[in-house]
Amino acid sequence: MSLINKPAPEFKAQAVMGDNSFREIKLSDYKNKYVVLFFYPLDFTFVCPSEILAFNRKLNEFKERNVEVIAVSVDSHFSHLAWKNTPVEKGGIGNIQFPIVSDLSKSISRDYDVLFNDTVALRGLFLIDKSGIVKHSVVNDLGIGRNIDEALRTVDALQYTEKHGEVCPADWKQGDEAMKPTASGVATYLAKHNK
Repeated sequence: MSLINKPAPEFKAQAVMGDNSFREIKLSDYKNKYVVLFFYPLDFTFVCPSEILAFNRKLNEFKERNVEVIAVSVDSHFSHLAWKNTPVEKGGIGNIQFPIVSDLSKSISRDYDVLFNDTVALRGLFLIDKSGIVKHSVVNDLGIGRNIDEALRTVDALQYTEKHGEVCPADWKQGDEAMKPTASGVATYLAKHNK
């Protein structure tokens, strides 16, 4: 089931915040901001800390684009906090500055159609626009980590299309030429860039 161009499923759940406090958050708390909502299988595992740390390293780049990053797994908020309090060199994630949501009931993972074998979430990533509509999603199997630069590039493409009314071709990145969404627009673009 694709969520593209549909309202992102609302949720309300406990999260560990950047300051290590527990707070109940709702997706609707982030209305009027873009959201990158990403799911990962479990705390204290293997690929997961590499992704979470990579998102945290790029967090300022997301914030500069008015994007909030939110992580979700089926662990408890207590487990999230314990993982944050575990040093990176011992397999922990340290001082992560974005919310990590607890989905113990697995209802959020189920609503986003990333629940695997009714046990853990696959590596789903959803880009949600300021109106709460899903504009991009990608789901990886458990052992395949995501590319955080690609998530940023996708944010740039969405924001560019919203602002300029043009569309972004393959491999487009910020600063590249886009194209007008017309037959003549694609012909002009391809004539210039398909050599």
